[in-house]
Amino acid sequence: IQANPGIITLVQRSPSRSMLKSKTFVKKTRSGGILKVVREHYLRDDIWCGSEVCGECRDESPVLQRDACMESSLCPSPHYLIPDTNVILHQIDILEDPLIKNVIFLQTVLQEVRHRSAPVYKRIRDAIHNADKHFYTFTNEHHRETFIEREPGESANDRNDRAIRVAARWYGQHLSRAAGGGELQVVLLTDDQDNKEKAEKNGILVYKCEEYVKSLIANPELVDRLALTSDQNEINSGKVLFLEHLPLSKIQAGIKSGIYLQGTFHASRDNYLEATVFVHGEAAERKEVLIQGLQSLNRALHQDVVAVELLSRECWVSPSEVVLQDDGGKDEDTGEEEVEDKASILKPTGRVVGIIKRNWRPYCGLLSQSNIKEATRHLFTPDDRRIPRIRIETRQASNLVGHKIMVVIDGWPKNSRYPNGHFVKNLGDVGGKDTETEVILLEHDVPHLPFSQAVLSFLPKMPWGITEEDVKNRMDLRHLCVCSVDPPGCTDIDDALHFRELENKNFEVGVHIADVSHFIRPGNALDQEAANRGTTVYLCGKRIDMVPELLSSNLCSLRSDVERFAFSCIWEMNYSAEIIKTHFTKSVIKSKASLTYAEAQLRIDDTSLNDDITQSLRGLNRLAKILKAKRVEKGALSLSSPEVRFHMDSETHDPVDLHTKELMETNSMVEEFMLLANISVARKIYEEFSECALLRKHPSPPPSNYDILIKAAKSKGLLIHTDTAKALADSLNLAEIEGFPYFNTLLRILATRCMMQAVALLITHTLLYSDIIATLCNNLNYRHKMAQYAQRASVAFNTQLFFKSKGILNEDGFILFVRKNAIIILIPKYGLEGTVFFESKDKPSPHIAFSDEGPTLTVEGHTFFMFDKVKVTVALDASNIQHQKIRMALIEPVVIKHITVTNYNPHNILTSGSDLGMRAKKKKKKKKKSHKY
Repeated sequence: IQANPGIITLVQRSPSRSMLKSKTFVKKTRSGGILKVVREHYLRDDIWCGSEVCGECRDESPVLQRDACMESSLCPSPHYLIPDTNVILHQIDILEDPLIKNVIFLQTVLQEVRHRSAPVYKRIRDAIHNADKHFYTFTNEHHRETFIEREPGESANDRNDRAIRVAARWYGQHLSRAAGGGELQVVLLTDDQDNKEKAEKNGILVYKCEEYVKSLIANPELVDRLALTSDQNEINSGKVLFLEHLPLSKIQAGIKSGIYLQGTFHASRDNYLEATVFVHGEAAERKEVLIQGLQSLNRALHQDVVAVELLSRECWVSPSEVVLQDDGGKDEDTGEEEVEDKASILKPTGRVVGIIKRNWRPYCGLLSQSNIKEATRHLFTPDDRRIPRIRIETRQASNLVGHKIMVVIDGWPKNSRYPNGHFVKNLGDVGGKDTETEVILLEHDVPHLPFSQAVLSFLPKMPWGITEEDVKNRMDLRHLCVCSVDPPGCTDIDDALHFRELENKNFEVGVHIADVSHFIRPGNALDQEAANRGTTVYLCGKRIDMVPELLSSNLCSLRSDVERFAFSCIWEMNYSAEIIKTHFTKSVIKSKASLTYAEAQLRIDDTSLNDDITQSLRGLNRLAKILKAKRVEKGALSLSSPEVRFHMDSETHDPVDLHTKELMETNSMVEEFMLLANISVARKIYEEFSECALLRKHPSPPPSNYDILIKAAKSKGLLIHTDTAKALADSLNLAEIEGFPYFNTLLRILATRCMMQAVALLITHTLLYSDIIATLCNNLNYRHKMAQYAQRASVAFNTQLFFKSKGILNEDGFILFVRKNAIIILIPKYGLEGTVFFESKDKPSPHIAFSDEGPTLTVEGHTFFMFDKVKVTVALDASNIQHQKIRMALIEPVVIKHITVTNYNPHNILTSGSDLGMRAKKKKKKKKKSHKY
């Protein structure tokens, strides 16, 4: 028997060593027939215990150590641990600690864990595969002496608890008979009092997890990692702040009757008292429900699946335009601040009545040490502003201050302002590049541990080369003038192009994609790991590969002057870029050049160059322009999003320069042919394998998404149509203002924010293994989304590093958004956005008036419009060590240009005189005026 709780493989070695138990039952089929089902269950007596001390079991490679010493005041003798299901589910952080070794995981327990929590199951399986941990899986359900039948009237849970006790008792007796096992003991860990008492009656050495961990001498800090039990999470005193969550039975009945709606809870980044629930399925006409106020949020956390009750229409409110952060408060503070903006459109509003599924994860952040001396209870502030502060207990607070740490939530009592949790890990000094990069990867759930030996074992042996036998099964394209065009520093070159003129005066164009499938066989450990990672994640100065580097940067990288396997899409085109025919093939190529976008552009523009590579690039570029023009004519939408590039110091790897990426014709050239390849491949798949087709699309945004875009254009006298993609594209193409060339770019940036993220969808219901494919698609969508967020976070952190040494800079910017109490400014030079607030806690509030029509914000008599050009100071504000920010402040004159189509005045400048809630700092008269806010 292979000790894998997911797959039990039965091997009949000899008749005397196996016993077959079978159960027969009948079930009714959908058609009304009766089906007889026979389940066979093999029991064996040759399943080894896995211990080095045992001479009875003939295990050639035992896992459990002879000297299993974990110094414990409760159990000073060498001992093995057997945790029950709930210990694994709730104390996984303890089990993963390097101190904990020689643990026996029963098949019964692992099956329960797998059923109840896939993430915990994966973590424990990874720990079992770590040879240093000496964790052993024992298939007690197929061992003749440890298998038990379920008794009449016994619940499945009680049966499993009894199976755990039977296996623990067998282990103790079995090892006591071993020659060197006299002092060796087996300890059962359970937090179930009833299970503990029954184990003690059976003569089993048993402890609760907390009492055992507190007895460990070698690492007293391990106590901090203990998760609170459900009993410990309840606070018996204090005012009740939240309503009791409804039981699942009432929630399900309410959803079925239409009283409640089920959806995913999305907390606001800008306002801790506001969230949106995205309703699942087609149960309700309204897809989004707004939640406002601490009591209505009712202890739901970001990404939880919740049940909401829709309030009556007279109680509906509008999303707040106020930026509001949680500055802390006492437990009795309900936090019911006024967050409503009466000017906006009212939205369906509700309140959370129950939690269907918690989606808690480990959170990174900082510890706020209690002011009370010798206190062990402290507040933890997550980096993610959508997550509330978490109350934890730790005895090492003084050592954790100034460090990024990881914390897990254990529960949230109804009489506590904050949830309870426990400390997991110290990640390092705040602000350290390695620490903050680790935090980015953890916060965005990017798998980034080194590839395991099981994965690496499936890589090809080196040295590796292409044989003549390989070439026989592929089209040999090594003679073609193939080249790649990528960003500078790219080593994982996964696509390349070629162009040549044919004898009939048509052109042959090819897109060649690295054939990774040649090296990865379906279902092996390498394939499973790549499927889990889903995508390669590119951070500033760091890349997290989807497959090991031997493949990504070597054997599957289409580098110049080396032979590589590819999958090729080849077209014959005429002079007008019309496709005559398309051909797909596995191929062998040998790239003639690995170019950057800039190098390729220089070749195209340099009239003195006429070599094969340059001629090929010019041909590709000409056809690409025609292809793009055709797409635009059909309604293709060109959007804009400022992207930045850092220049890193070769020694410190810190950013020394920052600028927005310059897009060249070669960028568009590569994009056009990648799009064409996708279209051709998609068409072929749909024609030939329609039942296996997947669709990757951008879902149509809800009409409300376009509100801000339409208002912004209207404020400049322009009309934006959003009925179709073509209508929107045409509107944007015509949206220009004389004397304001950057306006169209700003409008396209705004349009980009209105769009929905691309997702992969299963479009057939007849596909075999559709559930597996759907799961795969969901993971790909999730990984792609989190990779994008991680990349943005990495850019933000490196931007902070760049400005750290720059002091205060004066830059031009544009107002991108107008909020109720602030304006958001974009600085094109750096692709940088920042918020300028007009209210400060330590200063008198200025007179502020917000209008949703523009939207506009009037501060002390001056009105700010979207897209106004302003002058700002830019500097790093490190006053908040956790949330260091790039701060922007307006310089007087406040507005350089306010432009409308009907009344454009380039000298519409606000001169000195407006205070805007802050004091202007004036220099001496002889010097140039510079007023900062």
